[in-house]
Amino acid sequence: GARGMAPGDHYKVSATWQDGFRSTGTMMIGGVAAVDKAEAVAAAILRRTRRMLAEQGFADYRRSSVEVLGAEANWGPHARARGTREVILKLAVHHDDRHALQLYSREFLPSATSMAQGITGFAGGRPTVTPLVRLFSCLVPKAAVRIEVDGQAFSEAVHAEATATPAVSPASAEPLSPARLTITVPLIALAYGRSGDKGDSANIGVIARRAEFLPLLRHQLSADAVREYLAHLVEGDVRRYEWPGLGGLNFLLSQALGGGGMASLRHDAQGKMLAQILMGFPLQVPRDWREAGLLRNSA
Repeated sequence: GARGMAPGDHYKVSATWQDGFRSTGTMMIGGVAAVDKAEAVAAAILRRTRRMLAEQGFADYRRSSVEVLGAEANWGPHARARGTREVILKLAVHHDDRHALQLYSREFLPSATSMAQGITGFAGGRPTVTPLVRLFSCLVPKAAVRIEVDGQAFSEAVHAEATATPAVSPASAEPLSPARLTITVPLIALAYGRSGDKGDSANIGVIARRAEFLPLLRHQLSADAVREYLAHLVEGDVRRYEWPGLGGLNFLLSQALGGGGMASLRHDAQGKMLAQILMGFPLQVPRDWREAGLLRNSA
């Protein structure tokens, strides 16, 4: 039931360039208050290395990223695992000068013997310093591009501009009565989800498990609601598109990946977890849907 569109009159072009360097270190931290200890260790490493950078005439880091993996760091204010006793601290930094990050790399490992108890797991060794590569995408008119193969020029027939699916989803034809919306369930009880990267943007596809769920999803899962729920990750806007024939909605999240790809300092640089995070979005649904066994068990 999916529908395609004719090619447009532009080529999609992707280019990359180097924008400084990055370095990422990880360590396991265990024990009581492991999450608090991991955050304190990251802050201490950043304070120490920033002081050393200044003393040696380097500028400050352009960006830093602290993620406590195992504590649902990507869930932000929706996290439920602050009490876990075993986590992985991931600390990534971005700088214009390779030598500045070599200093960071040298100073990362000694924290195991001079900071919080319970630090272990340096299986990856000393953090490496690698180029930070950014992606730039744009559209180029086909008429402006000369195609030549083995000295022979070719011309491509230019099709009419393709018409995109409207960003504004139609309203539900039969909205449910507020009196019927008596219980709260997470989105996963009504839908499937999958997500991925589009440069520094990401898309989240949401497909209703049953056709009768789609009007409710259209009404409650708006672009603004998704933007608010993922505000700790999304810096740009959110647009919602219909999926004709698929019974679902597609959300495009701008500036959602911290630069995206190799430019991002996040562990989930491709946004593969975004749909899983969104699956916790609370929805008001009729109690009789649960009583009839229509909802997926979300326990």
